[in-house]
Amino acid sequence: MMPATIQPPPGRQPAGAPAARAREVTKIYGHGPAAVTALEGVSLDIPAGSFTAVMGPSGSGKSTLMHCLAGLDTVTSGRIWIGDTEITGLRERQLTRLRRDRIGFVFQAYNLLPVLSAAANITLPLDIAGRPADPEWLTTVIDTVGLGGRLGHRPAELSGGQQQRVAVARALASRPDIVFADEPTGNLDSRASAEVLGLLRRSVGEFGQTVVMVTHDPVAASYAGRVVFLADGRIAGGLDRPTPASVLDAMKNLGE
Repeated sequence: MMPATIQPPPGRQPAGAPAARAREVTKIYGHGPAAVTALEGVSLDIPAGSFTAVMGPSGSGKSTLMHCLAGLDTVTSGRIWIGDTEITGLRERQLTRLRRDRIGFVFQAYNLLPVLSAAANITLPLDIAGRPADPEWLTTVIDTVGLGGRLGHRPAELSGGQQQRVAVARALASRPDIVFADEPTGNLDSRASAEVLGLLRRSVGEFGQTVVMVTHDPVAASYAGRVVFLADGRIAGGLDRPTPASVLDAMKNLGE
């Protein structure tokens, strides 16, 4: 059973304040005639304690936006903050430390180390950082993902849905300021997808976590509290309290 109240860790932004924000962000790949503008003048606030889905047609810049917000890619111009820390202009070592200490990641390909058990994969970022896990929090996370009986198993001994639940637990174990999820259900069947999306939504509602998810799936997007749409590298609209039908209608209007 999960505790009724879980306090956010010290330093996390209060609910409603921006956990991440972008101002006039432009990202251009290449130079001269071959240059491709992936993002053009994007400004966006991600409130703390929110679940935001980012959608758009192929090539709209949604994955590029997530990578720039998470400090995985640099911007050509503009500014990005995680909480009160501006990450544009940080040196690589500073960015690495910030990603390690304040950001969680969930990717479509799971990115688990095959030689480690589920338990060791969950605590791996903390182990690398030399930080002890909070036992009470770790127990809460493991209970939430429902893998208590599988912690000694290696990834190859787990189903795809179980592997992705390990990845979600790993992202939450360090109690990051924000979790970025890039197509986290792309390799899962509908049942496993619902489990993982439910976990992400519960982490927001019950833990006060902030989640930003890139997805192409209207059903996945409907788990979020808000959907932000991109088209041609620009913000093309937003949708609160999305449903699969309303997301699909909005995507049709974008030309997909």
